[in-house]
Amino acid sequence: MKRRDDLTTPRQGRRLGVHYDPDAFGQFSESIARTIGTARFLVWQSAFIALWILGNNIRQFDGEQLQLLTLLLSLQAAYAAPLILLAQNRQETRDRMTTDNDRKTAERTQADTEFLAREIVSVRLALADVPNSSDLEDQLDRLTTAIERMTARLDELEVQSQKEP
Repeated sequence: MKRRDDLTTPRQGRRLGVHYDPDAFGQFSESIARTIGTARFLVWQSAFIALWILGNNIRQFDGEQLQLLTLLLSLQAAYAAPLILLAQNRQETRDRMTTDNDRKTAERTQADTEFLAREIVSVRLALADVPNSSDLEDQLDRLTTAIERMTARLDELEVQSQKEP
Protein backbone atom coordinates (compact mmCIF):
# COMPACT_ATOMS: atom_id res chain seq x y z
CA MET A 1 0.00 0.00 0.00
CA LYS A 2 1.37 3.35 -0.97
CA ARG A 3 1.41 6.35 1.36
CA ARG A 4 -1.27 8.18 -0.62
CA ASP A 5 -3.57 5.16 -0.42
CA ASP A 6 -3.20 4.84 3.37
CA LEU A 7 -6.23 6.57 4.94
CA THR A 8 -5.23 5.99 8.59
CA THR A 9 -3.12 9.12 8.80
CA PRO A 10 -4.08 12.57 7.59
CA ARG A 11 -2.10 14.16 4.85
CA GLN A 12 0.30 16.88 5.88
CA GLY A 13 -0.48 20.13 4.17
CA ARG A 14 2.37 21.80 2.38
CA ARG A 15 3.56 24.91 4.07
CA LEU A 16 5.24 27.86 2.60
CA GLY A 17 8.65 28.56 4.07
CA VAL A 18 7.38 31.55 6.06
CA HIS A 19 8.61 31.53 9.63
CA TYR A 20 8.30 34.33 12.15
CA ASP A 21 8.80 34.91 15.82
CA PRO A 22 5.32 35.12 17.41
CA ASP A 23 6.64 37.10 20.37
CA ALA A 24 8.37 39.70 18.17
CA PHE A 25 5.26 39.97 15.99
CA GLY A 26 3.12 40.34 19.12
CA GLN A 27 5.35 43.14 20.40
CA PHE A 28 5.10 44.81 17.01
CA SER A 29 1.30 44.58 17.10
CA GLU A 30 1.23 46.01 20.62
CA SER A 31 3.32 48.98 19.51
CA ILE A 32 0.94 49.59 16.59
CA ALA A 33 -2.09 49.28 18.90
CA ARG A 34 -0.50 51.69 21.39
CA THR A 35 0.09 54.21 18.60
CA ILE A 36 -3.30 53.87 16.93
CA GLY A 37 -5.13 53.96 20.23
CA THR A 38 -4.01 57.46 21.19
CA ALA A 39 -5.76 60.79 20.83
CA ARG A 40 -2.63 62.18 19.15
CA PHE A 41 -3.00 59.64 16.31
CA LEU A 42 -6.66 60.51 15.85
CA VAL A 43 -5.83 64.23 15.69
CA TRP A 44 -3.04 63.65 13.12
CA GLN A 45 -5.24 61.35 11.06
CA SER A 46 -8.12 63.84 11.13
CA ALA A 47 -5.76 66.67 10.12
CA PHE A 48 -4.35 64.53 7.28
CA ILE A 49 -7.85 63.73 5.96
CA ALA A 50 -8.97 67.35 6.27
CA LEU A 51 -5.88 68.56 4.37
CA TRP A 52 -6.40 65.87 1.73
CA ILE A 53 -10.01 66.89 1.17
CA LEU A 54 -9.14 70.61 1.27
CA GLY A 55 -6.35 70.10 -1.26
CA ASN A 56 -8.68 68.18 -3.56
CA ASN A 57 -11.35 70.88 -3.30
CA ILE A 58 -8.84 73.59 -4.21
CA ARG A 59 -7.66 71.62 -7.25
CA GLN A 60 -11.17 70.85 -8.43
CA PHE A 61 -12.42 67.75 -6.64
CA ASP A 62 -10.96 64.67 -8.30
CA GLY A 63 -12.74 61.32 -7.86
CA GLU A 64 -9.51 59.32 -8.16
CA GLN A 65 -7.93 61.20 -5.27
CA LEU A 66 -10.97 60.47 -3.11
CA GLN A 67 -10.76 56.79 -4.10
CA LEU A 68 -7.09 56.77 -3.10
CA LEU A 69 -7.98 58.26 0.30
CA THR A 70 -10.70 55.65 0.73
CA LEU A 71 -8.22 52.92 -0.20
CA LEU A 72 -5.67 54.18 2.33
CA LEU A 73 -8.23 54.35 5.13
CA SER A 74 -9.57 50.89 4.25
CA LEU A 75 -6.07 49.42 4.31
CA GLN A 76 -5.39 51.05 7.65
CA ALA A 77 -8.61 49.62 9.10
CA ALA A 78 -7.96 46.19 7.58
CA TYR A 79 -4.55 45.94 9.27
CA ALA A 80 -5.34 47.85 12.45
CA ALA A 81 -8.24 45.68 13.60
CA PRO A 82 -6.37 42.34 13.62
CA LEU A 83 -3.27 43.92 15.15
CA ILE A 84 -5.34 45.46 17.92
CA LEU A 85 -7.07 42.13 18.56
CA LEU A 86 -3.69 40.38 18.73
CA ALA A 87 -2.46 42.97 21.21
CA GLN A 88 -5.62 42.48 23.31
CA ASN A 89 -5.14 38.72 23.29
CA ARG A 90 -1.55 39.10 24.48
CA GLN A 91 -2.69 41.49 27.22
CA GLU A 92 -5.38 39.00 28.26
CA THR A 93 -2.74 36.28 28.50
CA ARG A 94 -0.51 38.53 30.62
CA ASP A 95 -3.46 39.44 32.84
CA ARG A 96 -4.32 35.77 33.29
CA MET A 97 -0.73 34.97 34.26
CA THR A 98 -0.69 37.89 36.70
CA THR A 99 -3.97 36.73 38.22
CA ASP A 100 -2.62 33.20 38.62
CA ASN A 101 0.55 34.51 40.27
CA ASP A 102 -1.50 36.74 42.57
CA ARG A 103 -3.72 33.80 43.51
CA LYS A 104 -0.68 31.61 44.29
CA THR A 105 0.88 34.40 46.35
CA ALA A 106 -2.38 34.88 48.27
CA GLU A 107 -2.58 31.14 48.97
CA ARG A 108 1.02 31.09 50.25
CA THR A 109 0.39 34.17 52.37
CA GLN A 110 -2.74 32.62 53.84
CA ALA A 111 -0.91 29.36 54.60
CA ASP A 112 1.95 31.29 56.23
CA THR A 113 -0.50 33.36 58.26
CA GLU A 114 -2.32 30.26 59.47
CA PHE A 115 0.99 28.61 60.40
CA LEU A 116 2.11 31.68 62.35
CA ALA A 117 -1.27 31.87 64.11
CA ARG A 118 -0.91 28.22 65.20
CA GLU A 119 2.64 28.90 66.39
CA ILE A 120 1.52 31.92 68.43
CA VAL A 121 -1.25 29.85 70.04
CA SER A 122 1.22 27.09 70.93
CA VAL A 123 3.64 29.63 72.44
CA ARG A 124 0.80 31.16 74.48
CA LEU A 125 -0.23 27.74 75.74
CA ALA A 126 3.36 26.92 76.64
CA LEU A 127 3.73 30.22 78.47
CA ALA A 128 0.50 29.61 80.38
CA ASP A 129 2.22 26.67 82.13
CA VAL A 130 5.32 28.69 83.07
CA PRO A 131 5.21 30.04 86.65
CA ASN A 132 5.34 33.78 87.03
CA SER A 133 7.26 35.73 89.69
CA SER A 134 4.45 35.73 92.25
CA ASP A 135 4.21 31.92 91.99
CA LEU A 136 7.97 31.68 92.54
CA GLU A 137 7.80 34.07 95.52
CA ASP A 138 5.02 31.97 97.13
CA GLN A 139 7.05 28.78 96.64
CA LEU A 140 10.15 30.47 98.05
CA ASP A 141 8.18 31.70 101.09
CA ARG A 142 6.87 28.18 101.74
CA LEU A 143 10.36 26.70 101.38
CA THR A 144 11.79 29.33 103.73
CA THR A 145 9.06 28.60 106.30
CA ALA A 146 9.69 24.85 106.00
CA ILE A 147 13.47 25.33 106.42
CA GLU A 148 12.92 27.56 109.45
CA ARG A 149 10.66 24.94 111.06
CA MET A 150 13.18 22.19 110.36
CA THR A 151 15.98 24.34 111.77
CA ALA A 152 13.91 25.01 114.89
CA ARG A 153 13.10 21.31 115.25
CA LEU A 154 16.79 20.39 114.83
CA ASP A 155 17.71 22.97 117.46
CA GLU A 156 15.14 21.45 119.85
CA LEU A 157 16.47 17.93 119.22
CA GLU A 158 20.00 19.09 119.79
CA VAL A 159 19.06 20.74 123.07
CA GLN A 160 17.27 17.55 124.18
CA SER A 161 20.20 15.34 123.24
CA GLN A 162 22.52 17.53 125.34
CA LYS A 163 20.22 17.25 128.36
CA GLU A 164 19.92 13.45 128.34
CA PRO A 165 23.46 12.19 128.90
